[in-house]
Amino acid sequence: MKAKELRELTDEELKQRIKDLKEELFTLRMEKAMHRLAQPHRFKEIKREIARILTILNERRKVS
Repeated sequence: MKAKELRELTDEELKQRIKDLKEELFTLRMEKAMHRLAQPHRFKEIKREIARILTILNERRKVS
């Protein structure tokens, strides 16, 4: 998701999105360990999206 789309979500939706992404990251790590990783580029994409979400949440806390 783009930052603009993420900004439209509520804090709870963003927190749920982080949880889902962390679960996906865990799954990718397991696939990598078993040498079944089909999409190695997803690691970078997931980490960046988590960082985007955390940045948005921190911005909202500072404004409040």
